Amino acid sequence: MEQRIDGVPFLLRRPHDFNWLAPFGLVFRVWDRQDSGNIAFGLKIEDQQVFVKYAGAATADYEGHPIDAVRRLQQGANAYEILEHPTLVRLLDHFETEDGYAMLFEWAEGELLRRDDSPSSPISRFRRLPIEERIDAVERILDFHAHVEAFGYVAIDFYDGSLIYDFERKQITVCDIDFYSPAPYTNEMGRMWGSTRFMSPEEYELGAVIDSRTNVYGMGAMAFCLLGSETDRSRERWEAGQALFELATRAVSPDRSERWETVAELLEAWRAAR
Repeated sequence: MEQRIDGVPFLLRRPHDFNWLAPFGLVFRVWDRQDSGNIAFGLKIEDQQVFVKYAGAATADYEGHPIDAVRRLQQGANAYEILEHPTLVRLLDHFETEDGYAMLFEWAEGELLRRDDSPSSPISRFRRLPIEERIDAVERILDFHAHVEAFGYVAIDFYDGSLIYDFERKQITVCDIDFYSPAPYTNEMGRMWGSTRFMSPEEYELGAVIDSRTNVYGMGAMAFCLLGSETDRSRERWEAGQALFELATRAVSPDRSERWETVAELLEAWRAAR
């Protein structure tokens, strides 16, 4: 069914009360087709914009129960507070509503680098940027994930849709860490949350340990996505030189023992190779 706030339409499985949004401004955009069970809103007051992520409504593309989505969002709020970093979108507040849970974020300028093969898409435009600018973005993502590891977390469900790039300011932002979890972490799902283009073998294996070497794999996959091709990890598609190609290739080794033990080690090797 269609529902509207401030004239902006969005889809839900059944009606939901969003009157609690009013103090945060006028809704100018809604992201309603998420399989996570969340719905998100862009709101504006005068010249200020904020982003609100909410769980508790029966969203169109979510097959689970809203209560489970609420629980995951509450856990995610803890991760944003603990892992605060210049490259991570800034959490301003999080709170219960009558029917769910909400997180309020500072607005991050830029465009999502989610996979899209059209020439005008953000990821296609990003790949046409000078190679040093793209390498800088990769290094900032590595730096953030070394920080994530330093606080004992594993990066679950990280993919290109977790990245916002501001083309004017040349700034990368990580925007979605809802599933990042404290280590030790065990795969209790079999096929875990995430994009197949970024997932390590252990993220498909029931009972497998998800740890810093899993983080390393995700960072290698990210490097191929931004500096080469996420689906064709050949030298021919790689644009950042032989030394960094060898680092990214080692990071995505199917054999865990061949990867770096930590993202911090990968980052150190990356900086040395540059």
